[in-house]
Amino acid sequence: MLSIFDRGFENTLSRREFLRVGSLALGGLTLPGLLASRSAANPTNRRAFKDKSVVMLFLQGGPPQTETFDPKMNAEQRVRSITGEVQTSLPGATFGGTFPKLARHAHRTAVVRNFSVGRGGPSHERGYELVLAGGETIGSTMGSIYARAAGSTHHQTGMPTNAIILPEAIDPNIQLGGPSGAFTLQQTLRYLASAGGLGTPYAPFNPSGGGQLLSNLQLRLSRQEFDDRRRLLAQLDSLQRSLDATRELDGADQFQQQAYEVLVRGVAQAFDLRCEDPRVIAAYDTSAMVPISDIRRGGTRYRNNFNRSTNLLGKQMLMARRLCEAGCGFVTVVDSCWDFHNDGNNPPVQEGFDVLGPQADHAISAFLEDVEARGLSEKILLIVTAEFGRTRPDARGGTGHWGELCPLLLAGGGLRMGQVIGASDRSGLRASGDPYTPQHLLATVMHTLFDIGEIRVQPDLPRNILATITNGRPISELV
Repeated sequence: MLSIFDRGFENTLSRREFLRVGSLALGGLTLPGLLASRSAANPTNRRAFKDKSVVMLFLQGGPPQTETFDPKMNAEQRVRSITGEVQTSLPGATFGGTFPKLARHAHRTAVVRNFSVGRGGPSHERGYELVLAGGETIGSTMGSIYARAAGSTHHQTGMPTNAIILPEAIDPNIQLGGPSGAFTLQQTLRYLASAGGLGTPYAPFNPSGGGQLLSNLQLRLSRQEFDDRRRLLAQLDSLQRSLDATRELDGADQFQQQAYEVLVRGVAQAFDLRCEDPRVIAAYDTSAMVPISDIRRGGTRYRNNFNRSTNLLGKQMLMARRLCEAGCGFVTVVDSCWDFHNDGNNPPVQEGFDVLGPQADHAISAFLEDVEARGLSEKILLIVTAEFGRTRPDARGGTGHWGELCPLLLAGGGLRMGQVIGASDRSGLRASGDPYTPQHLLATVMHTLFDIGEIRVQPDLPRNILATITNGRPISELV
């Protein structure tokens, strides 16, 4: 653990304590030494890496394709969207009825209506493996594949290149219930926050406390002070002002300086939403849309597997934007409980969308407006997807798992926006013609993040990583 505060010195902070590392990973390296080793291991061919980032909003649970971006209101009654439809800014294109704000930004997006995970109704876990890893067999998510090629930290800022934003990153005191099966926190971390076969150095940075990198950088304070996050941030602010004023670090070498930047200007500020303009925070905020007390009240409306649903998605998306600005190349934002079986454990479609739909509509729209205002639309690719879609609703309004169609929306990243790609057939359950698959999505992401010609000559990349990045075929209409 990194120690910048020693109880033996009471409130005295020295340069020695600030830069001292105890049992940090990789054999007790100092933090500057760790940064130096990572810098040496990072790729030298920087031309292979575009100045781009990806934010993947993963709607964990699998919302129906007809309720999101393919309502099919001209089809027969049992096929149509339960929530209705809303006209978008693209002529002739409609979204599900709970996405009116996003519909106004449709010209900034590309909707893929023939995206297929595979046949039948896979389990949530299998859907995670297919979509998050782009159908690859190495068992690692796209973010970890990116980090393996780009290096686990940004070559200039020292920020992690791969991160995951759970609700606990916004509110560390939130008490979420205990859902079953695929929605437990343990399962979420296992499938969405793991590097798989690539190893823990390339796992997503998890600011809610589950990531190895965060554990390595955790500050050594008394329990009371550590639990008081506001006091901790105040101490970091005070330390920054003190060291800047006294110029104590003027004699430090490059990696000591970088260690300072990582701890004070990098990690501490990028994850602290209080550093953001209050007007921007208000624009993103979804907490007033659905009172958390309503979500937690239990009863027949909000069932057991709804226990990881929150009203924090807007601030999760704001944190994702902040991380991209600080040098993170791949950010996964997880919004849970889009599972609508109406089986006593999950709500029916209409009730689930009453809570989750408007929040997602607002959060995604706020993100698109924010990155546009900041001139980042071409630099940040937003992906909104899930592990699969759903079957048609049954008589009780419940739906099952369905892999042959899955919601997929993209925005920005320098790709071709303002279009609807592909179509579903009249049943609303299958692609009309050949579908796009997770392999196509993976290739689209890699072509966005890398210069494929340059990455082919990248030194010391394992063959399987190089093949994963370069061999796929992107969604052709986008590139």
